[in-house]
Amino acid sequence: MAPGAMACGGGANSSAGAPGQEQGDAAIPLSPLPSAEAPQDPPGMALPQSPFRYQAQAALEVVAEGLLAPGYWALNHLLDLQPTTAERRQQQQQRCGRCCGCARQAVVAVACATLLLLWLPLGTLGLLLWLPLQAARRPFAYQYTAGTVPARPWDLRQRRTFTFLSANVCLLPSGLAKFSNLGQTPQRAAYIARQLAPASPEPAGDRTSLVEAWRGDANSYGGTLGTSGQDGGSVVVEMPLMAESASPVLSEHFPDDADFVCLQEVFDPVATTILCRHLAGTFPHLLWDVGARGLRHGQLRVLGSGLLLASRYPLLAAGYHGFPNGAGEDALAAKGLLLAQVLLGRARGQRLVGYLACTHLQAPAADAAIREEQLTLMLRWLRQFRQAEQRDGDLVAFDVLCGDLNFDNCSSGDALNQRHQLFQVYQDPCRHAPGQDQPWAIGTLLNYLKIYEEPVSTPEKMKRTLSQPGGRQQFLAAPILSSGAPDPAAGAEWQGRRVDYILHRAGTPLRTEAAEVSFITQLATRSDHLPVALRLRVAPSIP
Repeated sequence: MAPGAMACGGGANSSAGAPGQEQGDAAIPLSPLPSAEAPQDPPGMALPQSPFRYQAQAALEVVAEGLLAPGYWALNHLLDLQPTTAERRQQQQQRCGRCCGCARQAVVAVACATLLLLWLPLGTLGLLLWLPLQAARRPFAYQYTAGTVPARPWDLRQRRTFTFLSANVCLLPSGLAKFSNLGQTPQRAAYIARQLAPASPEPAGDRTSLVEAWRGDANSYGGTLGTSGQDGGSVVVEMPLMAESASPVLSEHFPDDADFVCLQEVFDPVATTILCRHLAGTFPHLLWDVGARGLRHGQLRVLGSGLLLASRYPLLAAGYHGFPNGAGEDALAAKGLLLAQVLLGRARGQRLVGYLACTHLQAPAADAAIREEQLTLMLRWLRQFRQAEQRDGDLVAFDVLCGDLNFDNCSSGDALNQRHQLFQVYQDPCRHAPGQDQPWAIGTLLNYLKIYEEPVSTPEKMKRTLSQPGGRQQFLAAPILSSGAPDPAAGAEWQGRRVDYILHRAGTPLRTEAAEVSFITQLATRSDHLPVALRLRVAPSIP
């Protein structure tokens, strides 16, 4: 348990906000003029800014985490003794570096082990106090920062572009991050926060760092036609392939005009605090400390979900569902689905809303059946949340799902998940068909043992290296079998494992189309994933 981290309770399923009445999108004529008399929802007023209902509960958790803190500190430092490949190389280059390093590690290991033994009685008391408090916690905390520059108003007479960013930032406690060949979590968190929240946002417009994806006719994206159904979903056909000469589109920087940021693996409490403090200046609405820890489904969840959502727009409602079937080391984290309803504007009394969800699925390659069940649960929860929160007359601008799904669209070992119904409801701009991506799409999972090597040591170098087929095959993770072993039948043309997704769903009466996609090298040496950005165009669907 990470002291200082705000765990979430109130059950595995929880949401905040007024329940809705209507199911599905309403085909209502659009009005471009704002309504002065329309009632305004206070930003996030329905969302809890504290994970506890009573201050006494929050105070007791501070006491419990204080009792747990020495053991957490000692265990984290003990695990942190494992060097990264960069630290090992540095020790080898120093004179007597290996001997001195081993002696230092031995002293620290003995000290941490001794502290752990001495801490056990107090730690047991802290755990007994901490566990029942988790049942009283809400499943997320909400942060609203007043005074932040508001998002640009939306005139329905014109198309509007929204920019989404998703990134697995691997901000576990430093000791656990070492298993991914990463460390120095607070320092990495400070860097990531500074890059995500620039001083002045870039005006909306064309940017050379993003690619314009293939688009079909005026009422569809690619070969996907939106039709109303029981799920409000889509009938999906294969996406036409782009020109074979198309090359991967890489950017050295995060998009400066991102409207929404979805992060995964924000587990460390210090890193969470750093991110929330820095992001608040650009994104006034934050959902953080997401997940139901404690005893859940017969398992002890010692970490939260690691999900964090930042928005320039007010949040009307939010919800969280925890996966009940986590297994192995993944069961120690409260992985699940975070959902949000966003207020984008108003037009003659009609709310303009969007739906955004963020998730992180079961990780081990052999657990395809577990991921399959989690995908099915997600589809149900997404539909239920939208049905519960949507009101009569709402105009839905977008429905977007972001996250690390831990399977790709090129590995034979991931074939089961590649054919899930999710891809019949949500559209993946990077996907051509099950098992085949667009030629310009590349993997987002790096070979973690090589993240410090010179060709990928800076955003500029990584962009240049991954722009070449040879560089991708050297530094991106290769396709796998269901066991997790490399797939010998993958051939020499693979583009890497794309496990990070931004999916969108066709909307009615507002039309959505994926306009631009980019893979971002900004986190070179600071994560084992490439962030992904998507620009989504929204326009009235008027005959």
